[in-house]
Amino acid sequence: MTAELRSTFDGSTMVLTISNPEHRNALGPEMYAAGVEALSAAESNPEVRCVVLTGEGEVFCAGGNLQRLQANRQKPPQVQAQSIESLHNWVEAIRAFPKPVVAAVEGPAAGAGFSLALACDLIVAARNAVFVMAYSSVALSPDGGGSWSLARALPRQLAAELLLGGERIGAQRLHELGVVGRLCDAGQALGTALAWADQLGARAPNAMASIKELLSEADRNDLPTQLALEREHFVRNLHHPNAGIGIAAFLARQVPRYE
Repeated sequence: MTAELRSTFDGSTMVLTISNPEHRNALGPEMYAAGVEALSAAESNPEVRCVVLTGEGEVFCAGGNLQRLQANRQKPPQVQAQSIESLHNWVEAIRAFPKPVVAAVEGPAAGAGFSLALACDLIVAARNAVFVMAYSSVALSPDGGGSWSLARALPRQLAAELLLGGERIGAQRLHELGVVGRLCDAGQALGTALAWADQLGARAPNAMASIKELLSEADRNDLPTQLALEREHFVRNLHHPNAGIGIAAFLARQVPRYE
């Protein structure tokens, strides 16, 4: 069976499914380009309000295919460098995407699979989901932005524990730490993520894009710069038609329908 990233739709939500069941949904270069392409199409399609990233079956993603990595050791280093660059293009596309991206995690999310989940705006995880930065277990170091995400999401010592020791961490613990947004029973991650995406998709797309940009910039801005950026976005959104729709609906105690 060919490894692929499947793109389907559930209402206004695009669902991207990592499909490589023979290798526990391990990733490959063919998926990276498909991920960037799918997000580009979703960004330009006003009918798409959210994206959900999930894995086929009972596994989210096992990370890199170790057989492929072993084979790449016999090739010039540039071969693996190009593969990782393609993965990083996908991660950057997820981070820059102006609409909410929700990860729906069942079972293991390992290595780059964990990194991909962390790149998403929100994470839904089944209670039996297990997250592991498995790189050091095979004498490798992280990719996919895993070190960047964990260093920002967790205390340094816990991030070091996960990265240096390859320790597993459960969905419940990550929920307590604020990394996993919602827990659910096994087999319910996709459904829970789709319901969350529907709620987010009902909000004004321009406001969602502004909030994502503000969150992205906050880490590197000082307070005056961030305040100026907030002012710019607020004024722009106030004069967008959706603000008129939202304020009028709130005052009339009605449900808004945004453009």
